[in-house]
Amino acid sequence: MVLGGKLVLTKVPNKDISKRNILVHPPEPPMKVLFADPRDSVYIGRTKIFDVPFYWTHESLANPHIAVCGISGSGKSYFIKTFLLRASFVWDSNALILDWAGEYKNWVKMTGGKVVSLGRGSYLNLLDLGGMRPYDRIKQVMRTLELLTDIGNYPEQRRLTEQAIEKTYLENKFRMDSREQKDELGKPLTPPTLKDVVRILTEEAQMGSYEFPAELENAIYRLKQFTKSGEDFFAQQSTVSLDDIVTSGLVDLDLVGLPDETSRALAALTMLQFIKERMRLAGSIEGARKRGLRLIVVLDEAWKIGKDNNSDAVMIVREGRKYNFGMIIASQNPTDISEAIFSNVGTTFILKVKFERFLDYLQGSLNFSNYMREEISRLGVGQAAVNLSMTTPTPYPSTFLLQKIEGEEPSKEYFLELKEVLTETQRRDISVARSVSFLKEDVRRRLRQFGLGDDKVEEITKMFEKNNRRLDVVSFVITLERDGVARRNISDFLKDSGLDDITIINIFGKVDLKKSGGVGREISQVVLEE
Repeated sequence: MVLGGKLVLTKVPNKDISKRNILVHPPEPPMKVLFADPRDSVYIGRTKIFDVPFYWTHESLANPHIAVCGISGSGKSYFIKTFLLRASFVWDSNALILDWAGEYKNWVKMTGGKVVSLGRGSYLNLLDLGGMRPYDRIKQVMRTLELLTDIGNYPEQRRLTEQAIEKTYLENKFRMDSREQKDELGKPLTPPTLKDVVRILTEEAQMGSYEFPAELENAIYRLKQFTKSGEDFFAQQSTVSLDDIVTSGLVDLDLVGLPDETSRALAALTMLQFIKERMRLAGSIEGARKRGLRLIVVLDEAWKIGKDNNSDAVMIVREGRKYNFGMIIASQNPTDISEAIFSNVGTTFILKVKFERFLDYLQGSLNFSNYMREEISRLGVGQAAVNLSMTTPTPYPSTFLLQKIEGEEPSKEYFLELKEVLTETQRRDISVARSVSFLKEDVRRRLRQFGLGDDKVEEITKMFEKNNRRLDVVSFVITLERDGVARRNISDFLKDSGLDDITIINIFGKVDLKKSGGVGREISQVVLEE
Protein backbone atom coordinates (compact mmCIF):
# COMPACT_ATOMS: atom_id res chain seq x y z
CA MET A 1 0.00 0.00 0.00
CA VAL A 2 1.04 3.68 -0.43
CA LEU A 3 1.62 5.59 2.82
CA GLY A 4 2.94 9.18 2.87
CA GLY A 5 3.98 8.89 -0.78
CA LYS A 6 5.97 5.72 -0.12
CA LEU A 7 5.20 2.11 -1.07
CA VAL A 8 4.92 0.12 2.13
CA LEU A 9 4.54 -3.68 2.47
CA THR A 10 1.63 -4.79 4.61
CA LYS A 11 -0.09 -8.01 5.58
CA VAL A 12 -3.47 -8.71 3.94
CA PRO A 13 -5.76 -11.56 5.12
CA ASN A 14 -6.69 -14.22 2.56
CA LYS A 15 -10.38 -13.37 2.81
CA ASP A 16 -9.61 -9.78 1.76
CA ILE A 17 -7.53 -10.98 -1.18
CA SER A 18 -10.37 -13.23 -2.32
CA LYS A 19 -12.67 -10.20 -2.59
CA ARG A 20 -10.45 -8.57 -5.19
CA ASN A 21 -11.86 -9.53 -8.62
CA ILE A 22 -8.49 -9.19 -10.30
CA LEU A 23 -7.47 -12.45 -8.66
CA VAL A 24 -10.73 -14.31 -9.36
CA HIS A 25 -11.40 -15.99 -12.70
CA PRO A 26 -14.91 -15.31 -14.11
CA PRO A 27 -17.24 -18.31 -13.60
CA GLU A 28 -17.09 -19.32 -17.28
CA PRO A 29 -14.60 -21.29 -19.37
CA PRO A 30 -12.68 -19.29 -22.01
CA MET A 31 -14.07 -18.82 -25.51
CA LYS A 32 -11.73 -21.43 -27.00
CA VAL A 33 -13.54 -24.06 -24.90
CA LEU A 34 -17.08 -22.79 -25.48
CA PHE A 35 -16.87 -21.80 -29.15
CA ALA A 36 -16.10 -25.01 -31.04
CA ASP A 37 -16.13 -25.41 -34.83
CA PRO A 38 -19.83 -25.02 -35.80
CA ARG A 39 -19.31 -27.59 -38.57
CA ASP A 40 -18.36 -30.26 -36.01
CA SER A 41 -20.36 -29.39 -32.88
CA VAL A 42 -23.91 -28.88 -31.58
CA TYR A 43 -25.09 -25.36 -30.74
CA ILE A 44 -26.83 -25.15 -27.33
CA GLY A 45 -27.20 -21.47 -26.42
CA ARG A 46 -25.32 -18.42 -25.10
CA THR A 47 -23.56 -18.11 -21.77
CA LYS A 48 -25.11 -15.87 -19.12
CA ILE A 49 -22.12 -13.67 -18.20
CA PHE A 50 -20.20 -13.00 -21.43
CA ASP A 51 -22.90 -13.94 -23.98
CA VAL A 52 -20.57 -16.44 -25.69
CA PRO A 53 -22.17 -19.00 -28.07
CA PHE A 54 -21.74 -22.51 -26.59
CA TYR A 55 -21.15 -25.23 -29.17
CA TRP A 56 -21.01 -28.69 -27.59
CA THR A 57 -18.36 -31.14 -28.69
CA HIS A 58 -16.86 -34.10 -26.88
CA GLU A 59 -13.37 -33.71 -28.34
CA SER A 60 -11.83 -32.44 -25.09
CA LEU A 61 -14.29 -34.11 -22.69
CA ALA A 62 -13.84 -37.26 -20.66
CA ASN A 63 -16.50 -38.93 -22.81
CA PRO A 64 -19.49 -38.10 -25.04
CA HIS A 65 -22.12 -39.07 -22.44
CA ILE A 66 -24.55 -36.49 -21.04
CA ALA A 67 -26.67 -36.28 -17.88
CA VAL A 68 -29.72 -33.98 -17.79
CA CYS A 69 -31.87 -33.15 -14.75
CA GLY A 70 -34.74 -30.77 -14.23
CA ILE A 71 -38.33 -30.76 -13.01
CA SER A 72 -41.25 -31.35 -15.34
CA GLY A 73 -41.72 -28.29 -17.53
CA SER A 74 -38.14 -27.07 -17.12
CA GLY A 75 -37.27 -27.75 -20.78
CA LYS A 76 -35.58 -31.14 -20.39
CA SER A 77 -37.29 -32.93 -23.29
CA TYR A 78 -37.05 -29.73 -25.37
CA PHE A 79 -33.26 -29.82 -24.92
CA ILE A 80 -33.07 -33.53 -25.85
CA LYS A 81 -35.13 -33.06 -29.01
CA THR A 82 -33.06 -30.04 -30.03
CA PHE A 83 -29.79 -31.90 -29.41
CA LEU A 84 -30.86 -34.95 -31.45
CA LEU A 85 -32.03 -32.85 -34.41
CA ARG A 86 -28.84 -30.79 -34.52
CA ALA A 87 -26.59 -33.85 -34.09
CA SER A 88 -28.40 -35.46 -37.01
CA PHE A 89 -27.83 -32.36 -39.15
CA VAL A 90 -24.19 -31.79 -38.19
CA TRP A 91 -22.91 -35.37 -37.90
CA ASP A 92 -25.64 -37.43 -39.58
CA SER A 93 -26.00 -39.18 -36.21
CA ASN A 94 -28.53 -41.94 -35.64
CA ALA A 95 -30.56 -41.74 -32.43
CA LEU A 96 -32.40 -44.33 -30.34
CA ILE A 97 -34.81 -43.19 -27.63
CA LEU A 98 -35.61 -45.82 -24.99
CA ASP A 99 -39.01 -44.29 -24.34
CA TRP A 100 -40.30 -45.28 -20.88
CA ALA A 101 -43.57 -43.30 -20.95
CA GLY A 102 -44.17 -43.04 -24.71
CA GLU A 103 -43.70 -39.27 -24.55
CA TYR A 104 -41.40 -39.00 -27.58
CA LYS A 105 -43.21 -41.22 -30.10
CA ASN A 106 -45.53 -38.52 -31.50
CA TRP A 107 -42.58 -36.17 -31.98
CA VAL A 108 -40.54 -38.95 -33.65
CA LYS A 109 -43.42 -39.62 -36.07
CA MET A 110 -43.73 -35.90 -36.82
CA THR A 111 -40.03 -35.67 -37.68
CA GLY A 112 -40.21 -38.69 -40.00
CA GLY A 113 -38.57 -41.13 -37.60
CA LYS A 114 -39.48 -44.73 -36.83
CA VAL A 115 -41.44 -46.03 -33.82
CA VAL A 116 -41.04 -49.62 -32.57
CA SER A 117 -43.56 -50.60 -29.88
CA LEU A 118 -42.54 -53.52 -27.66
CA GLY A 119 -45.50 -55.32 -26.13
CA ARG A 120 -47.69 -54.31 -29.04
CA GLY A 121 -46.70 -56.79 -31.69
CA SER A 122 -42.91 -56.43 -31.41
CA TYR A 123 -40.66 -58.88 -29.53
CA LEU A 124 -37.07 -58.94 -28.31
CA ASN A 125 -35.47 -62.33 -27.68
CA LEU A 126 -33.44 -62.13 -24.49
CA LEU A 127 -31.10 -64.87 -25.77
CA ASP A 128 -30.18 -63.16 -29.03
CA LEU A 129 -26.41 -62.80 -29.23
CA GLY A 130 -26.06 -59.49 -31.05
CA GLY A 131 -22.60 -60.53 -32.27
CA MET A 132 -21.46 -61.80 -28.86
CA ARG A 133 -20.16 -65.22 -27.84
CA PRO A 134 -22.78 -67.30 -25.98
CA TYR A 135 -20.59 -67.39 -22.86
CA ASP A 136 -20.49 -63.57 -22.78
CA ARG A 137 -24.22 -63.23 -23.43
CA ILE A 138 -25.02 -65.64 -20.58
CA LYS A 139 -23.03 -63.45 -18.19
CA GLN A 140 -24.98 -60.39 -19.30
CA VAL A 141 -28.34 -62.13 -18.95
CA MET A 142 -27.52 -63.34 -15.44
CA ARG A 143 -26.28 -59.90 -14.40
CA THR A 144 -29.51 -58.37 -15.71
CA LEU A 145 -31.66 -60.89 -13.82
CA GLU A 146 -29.70 -60.14 -10.65
CA LEU A 147 -30.34 -56.43 -11.13
CA LEU A 148 -34.09 -56.79 -11.77
CA THR A 149 -34.97 -59.74 -9.53
CA ASP A 150 -33.71 -61.23 -6.27
CA ILE A 151 -32.04 -64.24 -7.90
CA GLY A 152 -28.66 -63.03 -6.62
CA ASN A 153 -29.82 -63.97 -3.11
CA TYR A 154 -30.27 -67.59 -4.16
CA PRO A 155 -26.94 -68.99 -5.48
CA GLU A 156 -28.36 -72.42 -6.28
CA GLN A 157 -31.23 -71.01 -8.36
CA ARG A 158 -28.75 -68.78 -10.13
CA ARG A 159 -26.51 -71.75 -10.94
CA LEU A 160 -29.43 -73.82 -12.23
CA THR A 161 -30.63 -70.99 -14.48
CA GLU A 162 -27.16 -70.34 -15.87
CA GLN A 163 -26.60 -74.01 -16.61
CA ALA A 164 -29.99 -74.31 -18.33
CA ILE A 165 -29.27 -71.31 -20.59
CA GLU A 166 -25.92 -72.83 -21.57
CA LYS A 167 -27.62 -76.15 -22.35
CA THR A 168 -30.17 -74.46 -24.63
CA TYR A 169 -27.37 -72.95 -26.72
CA LEU A 170 -25.58 -76.30 -26.94
CA GLU A 171 -28.80 -78.08 -27.94
CA ASN A 172 -29.16 -75.59 -30.79
CA LYS A 173 -25.58 -76.33 -31.95
CA PHE A 174 -24.07 -73.04 -30.86
CA ARG A 175 -20.32 -72.90 -30.21
CA MET A 176 -19.97 -71.31 -26.80
CA ASP A 177 -16.70 -69.45 -27.39
CA SER A 178 -17.35 -68.24 -30.96
CA ARG A 179 -18.96 -65.13 -32.45
CA GLU A 180 -19.66 -66.88 -35.77
CA GLN A 181 -22.72 -69.11 -35.42
CA LYS A 182 -23.65 -70.94 -38.64
CA ASP A 183 -24.83 -74.44 -39.54
CA GLU A 184 -23.21 -76.89 -41.96
CA LEU A 185 -24.70 -75.03 -44.94
CA GLY A 186 -23.42 -71.66 -43.74
CA LYS A 187 -26.83 -70.36 -42.63
CA PRO A 188 -27.12 -68.42 -39.35
CA LEU A 189 -28.30 -70.51 -36.41
CA THR A 190 -31.62 -69.63 -34.77
CA PRO A 191 -31.07 -68.67 -31.11
CA PRO A 192 -33.01 -70.42 -28.35
CA THR A 193 -35.51 -68.54 -26.15
CA LEU A 194 -36.39 -68.41 -22.46
CA LYS A 195 -39.15 -70.94 -23.18
CA ASP A 196 -36.41 -73.45 -24.04
CA VAL A 197 -34.71 -72.66 -20.72
CA VAL A 198 -37.96 -73.25 -18.80
CA ARG A 199 -38.50 -76.52 -20.71
CA ILE A 200 -35.05 -77.83 -19.73
CA LEU A 201 -35.57 -76.94 -16.05
CA THR A 202 -39.06 -78.49 -16.09
CA GLU A 203 -37.76 -81.73 -17.59
CA GLU A 204 -35.14 -81.94 -14.85
CA ALA A 205 -37.83 -81.38 -12.20
CA GLN A 206 -40.00 -84.14 -13.71
CA MET A 207 -37.11 -86.59 -13.51
CA GLY A 208 -37.18 -86.12 -9.73
CA SER A 209 -33.47 -86.78 -9.31
CA TYR A 210 -32.38 -83.32 -8.19
CA GLU A 211 -31.61 -83.17 -4.46
CA PHE A 212 -33.06 -79.65 -3.92
CA PRO A 213 -36.44 -79.75 -5.68
CA ALA A 214 -37.69 -76.53 -4.03
CA GLU A 215 -34.76 -74.56 -5.50
CA LEU A 216 -35.48 -76.00 -8.92
CA GLU A 217 -39.20 -75.17 -8.73
CA ASN A 218 -38.43 -71.61 -7.66
CA ALA A 219 -35.98 -71.17 -10.55
CA ILE A 220 -38.72 -72.30 -12.95
CA TYR A 221 -41.30 -69.99 -11.33
CA ARG A 222 -38.94 -67.02 -11.59
CA LEU A 223 -38.43 -67.45 -15.35
CA LYS A 224 -42.08 -68.22 -16.09
CA GLN A 225 -43.00 -64.60 -15.36
CA PHE A 226 -41.28 -63.80 -18.67
CA THR A 227 -42.74 -66.72 -20.67
CA LYS A 228 -46.49 -66.59 -19.91
CA SER A 229 -48.75 -66.35 -22.93
CA GLY A 230 -49.45 -62.71 -23.66
CA GLU A 231 -46.45 -61.61 -21.56
CA ASP A 232 -43.70 -63.42 -23.49
CA PHE A 233 -42.23 -60.24 -24.97
CA PHE A 234 -38.69 -61.52 -24.33
CA ALA A 235 -39.32 -65.25 -24.93
CA GLN A 236 -40.10 -65.26 -28.65
CA GLN A 237 -37.84 -64.80 -31.66
CA SER A 238 -37.03 -61.13 -32.15
CA THR A 239 -39.05 -59.04 -34.56
CA VAL A 240 -36.78 -56.08 -33.80
CA SER A 241 -33.71 -55.81 -36.04
CA LEU A 242 -30.69 -54.39 -34.23
CA ASP A 243 -29.24 -53.22 -37.55
CA ASP A 244 -32.42 -51.25 -38.29
CA ILE A 245 -32.55 -49.85 -34.75
CA VAL A 246 -29.09 -48.28 -34.89
CA THR A 247 -28.92 -47.22 -38.55
CA SER A 248 -32.41 -45.85 -39.31
CA GLY A 249 -31.96 -42.24 -38.27
CA LEU A 250 -34.29 -41.33 -35.41
CA VAL A 251 -35.91 -44.36 -33.73
CA ASP A 252 -38.25 -44.44 -30.74
CA LEU A 253 -38.36 -47.78 -28.89
CA ASP A 254 -41.75 -47.34 -27.24
CA LEU A 255 -41.82 -49.31 -23.95
CA VAL A 256 -45.18 -48.11 -22.65
CA GLY A 257 -46.90 -51.29 -23.92
CA LEU A 258 -44.86 -53.47 -21.55
CA PRO A 259 -46.71 -54.38 -18.34
CA ASP A 260 -44.39 -53.07 -15.63
CA GLU A 261 -41.17 -51.30 -14.71
CA THR A 262 -39.21 -54.56 -14.61
CA SER A 263 -40.15 -55.40 -18.20
CA ARG A 264 -39.23 -51.93 -19.41
CA ALA A 265 -35.89 -52.08 -17.60
CA LEU A 266 -35.23 -55.54 -19.08
CA ALA A 267 -35.84 -54.22 -22.59
CA ALA A 268 -33.62 -51.17 -22.04
CA LEU A 269 -30.74 -53.14 -20.53
CA THR A 270 -30.88 -55.73 -23.31
CA MET A 271 -30.77 -53.03 -25.99
CA LEU A 272 -27.85 -51.30 -24.26
CA GLN A 273 -25.94 -54.58 -24.11
CA PHE A 274 -26.53 -55.30 -27.80
CA ILE A 275 -25.64 -51.74 -28.83
CA LYS A 276 -22.49 -51.67 -26.69
CA GLU A 277 -21.24 -54.85 -28.33
CA ARG A 278 -22.13 -53.69 -31.84
CA MET A 279 -20.41 -50.32 -31.38
CA ARG A 280 -17.35 -51.97 -29.88
CA LEU A 281 -17.01 -54.36 -32.83
CA ALA A 282 -17.71 -51.64 -35.40
CA GLY A 283 -15.09 -49.42 -33.77
CA SER A 284 -12.42 -52.10 -33.89
CA ILE A 285 -13.24 -52.90 -37.53
CA GLU A 286 -13.28 -49.29 -38.78
CA GLY A 287 -10.24 -48.25 -36.77
CA ALA A 288 -10.02 -44.46 -36.67
CA ARG A 289 -12.78 -42.56 -34.96
CA LYS A 290 -15.40 -41.03 -37.26
CA ARG A 291 -16.40 -37.38 -37.14
CA GLY A 292 -19.00 -36.75 -34.46
CA LEU A 293 -21.21 -39.43 -32.94
CA ARG A 294 -22.58 -42.32 -34.98
CA LEU A 295 -25.31 -43.08 -32.47
CA ILE A 296 -26.96 -41.29 -29.55
CA VAL A 297 -29.02 -43.31 -27.06
CA VAL A 298 -31.54 -41.53 -24.80
CA LEU A 299 -32.60 -42.87 -21.39
CA ASP A 300 -35.29 -40.59 -19.93
CA GLU A 301 -36.72 -41.34 -16.45
CA ALA A 302 -35.09 -44.77 -16.52
CA TRP A 303 -34.48 -44.76 -12.77
CA LYS A 304 -34.32 -48.54 -12.39
CA ILE A 305 -31.22 -48.80 -14.58
CA GLY A 306 -29.83 -45.31 -14.06
CA LYS A 307 -29.55 -45.63 -10.29
CA ASP A 308 -27.95 -49.05 -9.78
CA ASN A 309 -24.16 -48.97 -10.00
CA ASN A 310 -24.15 -52.48 -11.52
CA SER A 311 -26.33 -51.57 -14.50
CA ASP A 312 -24.95 -51.36 -18.02
CA ALA A 313 -25.87 -47.66 -18.18
CA VAL A 314 -23.45 -46.90 -15.34
CA MET A 315 -20.81 -49.26 -16.73
CA ILE A 316 -20.92 -47.58 -20.16
CA VAL A 317 -20.43 -44.14 -18.62
CA ARG A 318 -17.58 -45.35 -16.43
CA GLU A 319 -15.78 -46.94 -19.36
CA GLY A 320 -15.78 -43.64 -21.21
CA ARG A 321 -15.23 -43.23 -24.93
CA LYS A 322 -14.39 -46.70 -26.16
CA TYR A 323 -17.87 -47.68 -27.39
CA ASN A 324 -18.04 -44.73 -29.82
CA PHE A 325 -21.63 -43.74 -29.08
CA GLY A 326 -23.13 -41.13 -26.82
CA MET A 327 -25.74 -41.67 -24.14
CA ILE A 328 -28.11 -39.05 -22.72
CA ILE A 329 -29.46 -39.97 -19.27
CA ALA A 330 -32.24 -37.68 -18.03
CA SER A 331 -34.48 -37.49 -14.97
CA GLN A 332 -36.67 -35.08 -13.02
CA ASN A 333 -35.13 -36.39 -9.82
CA PRO A 334 -31.29 -36.19 -9.74
CA THR A 335 -31.13 -38.89 -7.05
CA ASP A 336 -32.62 -41.32 -9.59
CA ILE A 337 -29.33 -41.04 -11.47
CA SER A 338 -26.35 -42.79 -9.90
CA GLU A 339 -23.72 -40.49 -8.43
CA ALA A 340 -21.23 -42.53 -10.46
CA ILE A 341 -22.90 -41.22 -13.62
CA PHE A 342 -22.71 -37.56 -12.55
CA SER A 343 -19.09 -38.10 -11.54
CA ASN A 344 -18.10 -39.69 -14.85
CA VAL A 345 -20.20 -38.21 -17.68
CA GLY A 346 -18.50 -35.70 -19.96
CA THR A 347 -21.32 -33.15 -19.59
CA THR A 348 -24.13 -32.44 -17.13
CA PHE A 349 -27.00 -30.06 -17.92
CA ILE A 350 -28.83 -28.85 -14.82
CA LEU A 351 -32.18 -27.20 -15.50
CA LYS A 352 -34.73 -25.99 -12.95
CA VAL A 353 -34.35 -28.01 -9.71
CA LYS A 354 -36.89 -27.78 -6.91
CA PHE A 355 -35.64 -29.28 -3.63
CA GLU A 356 -32.60 -28.45 -1.49
CA ARG A 357 -31.78 -32.15 -1.12
CA PHE A 358 -31.49 -32.39 -4.92
CA LEU A 359 -29.09 -29.44 -4.92
CA ASP A 360 -27.12 -31.13 -2.12
CA TYR A 361 -26.85 -34.28 -4.25
CA LEU A 362 -25.78 -32.40 -7.38
CA GLN A 363 -23.27 -30.21 -5.54
CA GLY A 364 -21.79 -33.26 -3.81
CA SER A 365 -21.51 -35.11 -7.14
CA LEU A 366 -20.23 -32.25 -9.30
CA ASN A 367 -18.41 -30.15 -6.69
CA PHE A 368 -19.57 -26.73 -7.89
CA SER A 369 -19.33 -23.58 -5.76
CA ASN A 370 -21.93 -22.13 -3.39
CA TYR A 371 -22.23 -19.17 -5.77
CA MET A 372 -23.18 -21.55 -8.57
CA ARG A 373 -25.60 -23.36 -6.27
CA GLU A 374 -27.42 -20.08 -5.58
CA GLU A 375 -27.61 -19.34 -9.29
CA ILE A 376 -28.94 -22.85 -10.05
CA SER A 377 -31.64 -22.49 -7.39
CA ARG A 378 -32.96 -19.44 -9.28
CA LEU A 379 -33.01 -20.94 -12.79
CA GLY A 380 -36.12 -20.31 -14.87
CA VAL A 381 -37.69 -22.42 -17.61
CA GLY A 382 -35.15 -23.24 -20.33
CA GLN A 383 -32.21 -21.83 -18.39
CA ALA A 384 -29.42 -24.21 -17.41
CA ALA A 385 -26.10 -24.72 -15.68
CA VAL A 386 -23.55 -26.80 -17.57
CA ASN A 387 -20.78 -28.89 -16.03
CA LEU A 388 -17.93 -30.03 -18.29
CA SER A 389 -15.56 -32.84 -17.32
CA MET A 390 -12.37 -32.20 -19.29
CA THR A 391 -9.68 -34.77 -20.04
CA THR A 392 -6.96 -32.56 -18.54
CA PRO A 393 -6.87 -30.27 -15.46
CA THR A 394 -8.09 -26.74 -16.20
CA PRO A 395 -7.52 -23.38 -14.45
CA TYR A 396 -11.11 -22.21 -15.07
CA PRO A 397 -14.47 -23.24 -13.54
CA SER A 398 -16.01 -26.43 -14.92
CA THR A 399 -19.60 -25.27 -14.27
CA PHE A 400 -21.14 -22.25 -16.00
CA LEU A 401 -24.57 -20.78 -16.78
CA LEU A 402 -26.56 -20.52 -20.00
CA GLN A 403 -29.03 -17.73 -20.65
CA LYS A 404 -31.39 -20.20 -22.29
CA ILE A 405 -31.34 -23.38 -24.33
CA GLU A 406 -32.05 -22.20 -27.87
CA GLY A 407 -34.05 -24.77 -29.80
CA GLU A 408 -34.89 -25.11 -33.45
CA GLU A 409 -38.13 -23.23 -32.72
CA PRO A 410 -38.57 -20.51 -30.08
CA SER A 411 -39.53 -22.17 -26.79
CA LYS A 412 -42.93 -20.80 -25.87
CA GLU A 413 -43.70 -20.54 -22.16
CA TYR A 414 -47.14 -20.90 -20.59
CA PHE A 415 -47.91 -19.36 -17.19
CA LEU A 416 -50.31 -20.33 -14.41
CA GLU A 417 -51.27 -17.24 -12.42
CA LEU A 418 -51.32 -17.71 -8.62
CA LYS A 419 -52.72 -14.33 -7.54
CA GLU A 420 -56.12 -15.76 -6.67
CA VAL A 421 -54.71 -18.27 -4.17
CA LEU A 422 -52.17 -16.01 -2.44
CA THR A 423 -52.90 -14.55 0.96
CA GLU A 424 -52.74 -10.79 1.52
CA THR A 425 -49.38 -11.22 3.25
CA GLN A 426 -48.00 -13.20 0.30
CA ARG A 427 -49.23 -10.58 -2.16
CA ARG A 428 -47.31 -7.87 -0.33
CA ASP A 429 -44.14 -9.98 -0.27
CA ILE A 430 -42.23 -9.29 -3.50
CA SER A 431 -40.20 -12.51 -3.10
CA VAL A 432 -43.33 -14.69 -3.46
CA ALA A 433 -43.85 -15.89 -7.05
CA ARG A 434 -47.00 -14.65 -8.76
CA SER A 435 -46.98 -17.42 -11.35
CA VAL A 436 -45.30 -20.67 -12.40
CA SER A 437 -44.13 -21.32 -15.93
CA PHE A 438 -43.41 -24.28 -18.18
CA LEU A 439 -42.87 -24.91 -21.88
CA LYS A 440 -45.85 -25.30 -24.16
CA GLU A 441 -44.80 -28.74 -25.36
CA ASP A 442 -44.30 -29.97 -21.79
CA VAL A 443 -47.85 -28.90 -20.91
CA ARG A 444 -49.24 -30.70 -23.96
CA ARG A 445 -47.22 -33.81 -23.13
CA ARG A 446 -48.53 -33.94 -19.56
CA LEU A 447 -52.12 -33.45 -20.74
CA ARG A 448 -51.70 -36.45 -23.04
CA GLN A 449 -50.26 -38.47 -20.14
CA PHE A 450 -53.44 -37.63 -18.21
CA GLY A 451 -55.37 -39.44 -20.94
CA LEU A 452 -56.78 -36.38 -22.69
CA GLY A 453 -57.39 -36.69 -26.41
CA ASP A 454 -55.96 -34.35 -29.02
CA ASP A 455 -59.20 -32.32 -29.13
CA LYS A 456 -59.05 -31.60 -25.37
CA VAL A 457 -55.33 -30.81 -25.55
CA GLU A 458 -56.00 -28.30 -28.33
CA GLU A 459 -58.88 -26.77 -26.38
CA ILE A 460 -56.72 -26.12 -23.32
CA THR A 461 -53.85 -24.86 -25.50
CA LYS A 462 -56.21 -22.32 -27.07
CA MET A 463 -57.28 -21.17 -23.59
CA PHE A 464 -53.66 -20.23 -22.86
CA GLU A 465 -53.12 -18.61 -26.25
CA LYS A 466 -56.34 -16.58 -25.99
CA ASN A 467 -55.14 -15.08 -22.70
CA ASN A 468 -51.63 -14.15 -23.82
CA ARG A 469 -50.29 -17.57 -22.70
CA ARG A 470 -51.52 -17.01 -19.15
CA LEU A 471 -54.30 -18.79 -17.25
CA ASP A 472 -55.28 -18.54 -13.61
CA VAL A 473 -54.50 -21.78 -11.82
CA VAL A 474 -58.03 -22.26 -10.44
CA SER A 475 -59.64 -22.15 -13.89
CA PHE A 476 -56.96 -24.52 -15.18
CA VAL A 477 -57.67 -27.08 -12.43
CA ILE A 478 -61.45 -26.81 -12.90
CA THR A 479 -61.00 -27.47 -16.62
CA LEU A 480 -58.85 -30.55 -15.99
CA GLU A 481 -61.32 -31.99 -13.47
CA ARG A 482 -64.18 -31.33 -15.87
CA ASP A 483 -62.30 -33.38 -18.47
CA GLY A 484 -61.90 -36.30 -16.06
CA VAL A 485 -58.34 -35.83 -14.81
CA ALA A 486 -57.91 -37.25 -11.30
CA ARG A 487 -57.08 -34.76 -8.55
CA ARG A 488 -54.02 -36.74 -7.52
CA ASN A 489 -52.58 -36.37 -11.05
CA ILE A 490 -53.29 -32.64 -11.00
CA SER A 491 -51.61 -32.37 -7.59
CA ASP A 492 -48.50 -34.18 -8.91
CA PHE A 493 -48.40 -31.82 -11.90
CA LEU A 494 -48.55 -28.76 -9.64
CA LYS A 495 -45.83 -30.17 -7.35
CA ASP A 496 -43.61 -30.84 -10.37
CA SER A 497 -44.15 -27.22 -11.37
CA GLY A 498 -42.55 -26.12 -8.09
CA LEU A 499 -45.61 -25.37 -5.91
CA ASP A 500 -45.56 -26.34 -2.24
CA ASP A 501 -48.24 -28.38 -0.48
CA ILE A 502 -49.91 -25.43 1.25
CA THR A 503 -50.35 -23.55 -2.03
CA ILE A 504 -51.78 -26.66 -3.69
CA ILE A 505 -54.26 -27.13 -0.83
CA ASN A 506 -55.30 -23.50 -1.21
CA ILE A 507 -55.79 -24.03 -4.94
CA PHE A 508 -58.09 -27.01 -4.44
CA GLY A 509 -59.94 -25.11 -1.73
CA LYS A 510 -60.64 -22.28 -4.20
CA VAL A 511 -61.64 -24.83 -6.83
CA ASP A 512 -64.17 -26.47 -4.50
CA LEU A 513 -65.46 -23.04 -3.48
CA LYS A 514 -66.07 -21.99 -7.09
CA LYS A 515 -67.60 -25.30 -8.09
CA SER A 516 -70.06 -25.10 -5.17
CA GLY A 517 -71.00 -21.52 -6.09
CA GLY A 518 -69.63 -20.07 -2.83
CA VAL A 519 -67.95 -16.67 -2.87
CA GLY A 520 -66.27 -14.31 -0.47
CA ARG A 521 -65.15 -16.82 2.14
CA GLU A 522 -61.56 -17.14 3.23
CA ILE A 523 -59.78 -20.45 2.92
CA SER A 524 -58.60 -21.81 6.25
CA GLN A 525 -54.90 -22.59 6.39
CA VAL A 526 -53.99 -26.26 6.54
CA VAL A 527 -50.79 -27.50 8.17
CA LEU A 528 -49.40 -30.67 6.63
CA GLU A 529 -47.76 -33.23 8.87
CA GLU A 530 -45.46 -36.06 7.93
